[in-house]
Amino acid sequence: PVPFLNGKRLRATFRSGVTFPEPFRMTQLQNLLSLVEENEQLIQDALHKDLHKPKFESVLSEIQITLNDLYFAMENLRTWMQPEYNIGKNLATRMDDCFIRREPLGVVLIIGAWNYPLHLILLPLVAAIAAGNCAILKPSEICQATEQLLAELIPKYLSQDCYAVLCGGAEDTKSLLKNKFDHIFYTGSQVVARSILLAAAPHLTPVTLELGGKSPCFIYGHIDIHKAAKRLCWSKFFNTGQSCVAPDYVLCTTQTRDALLPALRETLRTFYGPDPGASLDMGRIVTPRHWRRLMDMLEKSKGKVVIGGESREEDRYIAPTVLVDVQESDALMQEEIFGPILPILTIESLEEGIDYINRQEKPLALYVFSDETSVVTTVLNNTSSGGFCGNDGIVHMALPGLPFGGVGASGMGSYHGRWGFETFSHRRGCMNRSWLLERVNVLRYPPYSDYNLATNAMWGSAVCTA
Repeated sequence: PVPFLNGKRLRATFRSGVTFPEPFRMTQLQNLLSLVEENEQLIQDALHKDLHKPKFESVLSEIQITLNDLYFAMENLRTWMQPEYNIGKNLATRMDDCFIRREPLGVVLIIGAWNYPLHLILLPLVAAIAAGNCAILKPSEICQATEQLLAELIPKYLSQDCYAVLCGGAEDTKSLLKNKFDHIFYTGSQVVARSILLAAAPHLTPVTLELGGKSPCFIYGHIDIHKAAKRLCWSKFFNTGQSCVAPDYVLCTTQTRDALLPALRETLRTFYGPDPGASLDMGRIVTPRHWRRLMDMLEKSKGKVVIGGESREEDRYIAPTVLVDVQESDALMQEEIFGPILPILTIESLEEGIDYINRQEKPLALYVFSDETSVVTTVLNNTSSGGFCGNDGIVHMALPGLPFGGVGASGMGSYHGRWGFETFSHRRGCMNRSWLLERVNVLRYPPYSDYNLATNAMWGSAVCTA
């Protein structure tokens, strides 16, 4: 294995137990809070340089979401750390002390993604700190300004004996993964996720994978089409469509599509003006390579562009684009789009839409827009996805009380709030036995008999929650 940055120091620190006490964890969380609050302008500048993110989107989706998770963790940390005693007992253990302890895993590796280069590193770090772990952070090398800022700030604000940042490219990450970690938390693509799993396998390292997929927006039944258009446009084109939970495509009837298109045109003009490329609120595609990938998908599509379609390679701009007459076999439907391109597919019944969704891989998010509660409930009850939101898009991931994570090909494991604390904790089942009732215990000692076996079964199966 290739030695990794501060690896031995972090391992020794963890074994010393310094990260275990609540005051240490709270101090580090408070320091991380100060890092974000005191460097907000530097963070905004880095995000604008990397992704041309407008201030509003940087504050809302990078800074505020991180602060909210920090506030939530600090407010609840003491409760999370308490042993859990609400354990069902049986007659044989009613005199015993039975509980669950949440214990830190050790030295964990957190690998971030480029589309939200701050919060996709810091939110897992909040959870890792709250759970009492040491952590190696690997920010995305694609967003170099944010990567360098994190490498500069983390050692200034957090304990250098417990937390470290490694900068570098894909080869550096491969070398890093040859080392043993106690947990690996990865956000990114399904392709890289397979490599992460292969690297973790020799060490039997548990892995959390926050991936993506093609998240559908199913619009059906009676609906306020103008409100739906606003919420759809905002969630789809936020961060230039470069969100793992962005609506990837729309499913609706032909009648709904025909009503939706003029509402989308009106909404986009209201949001970004007659020329979205000149709007300060429209970001850019992260790199030329990612821009070319999106343009290649658009050029191969047999769908009809009815809104947008303009692009500029020199500044990696793609206008908010909507296509109709898109088929399931279309080039845009073979992988996650991850950009400002929205295909609309038509179905003619609720059952047909549900069947379409269930033929695909399970998505990271599923959105249903309808004024009819029965429609939303029917889709929820008959599909599977990492998360679900009725009548809006992407906002569910901002609530710390909800678990955020995928299922199937969209990921494994979850985080945010208490769920991240649990991800980075080992739930240790503990029992401290009493020396009483030894007359009962003799029933399990040799010499064995059928009577003792039957009596043991009776004592072990009778539930007693006292």
